[in-house]
Amino acid sequence: MSTEDRAKATAKNIEGKAQEAMGKVTGNKADQAEGKAKQAEASARHAVEDGKDAVKDAID
Repeated sequence: MSTEDRAKATAKNIEGKAQEAMGKVTGNKADQAEGKAKQAEASARHAVEDGKDAVKDAID
């Protein structure tokens, strides 16, 4: 996984956590759900890139 891709996924995860937390504080269910969705997207990005790394390592 490139450093740039990992940083983007990590930033998306942090953004999602912050949005979810703000939604909990304000009682906004939509913000909570959107924050969780961003975290799930970041997790999926990490999984895809980890898979790419595993394939690359197996080939090398």
